[in-house]
Amino acid sequence: MGQVTIYLEEDIEQKMVSAAKSAQLSKSKWIAKIIQDKVVNEWPQSVVELAGSWEDFPNIDDIRKNEGEDSNREVL
Repeated sequence: MGQVTIYLEEDIEQKMVSAAKSAQLSKSKWIAKIIQDKVVNEWPQSVVELAGSWEDFPNIDDIRKNEGEDSNREVL
């Protein structure tokens, strides 16, 4: 397990201490949780469960039907 040293301004440190205490976590665990949340590369389960929940959401063809034709591209 790696170790990291950070330097915080006094007012930021007090806010961090208060937030960690409120979450009933040590400062180290609170900071580790924040970092873990920021580097996760998956959607939270609550977001995954939203997929398909809008029955009247238009499909891509409905969205594009009023856009008109694309212009021909120039040959380079």
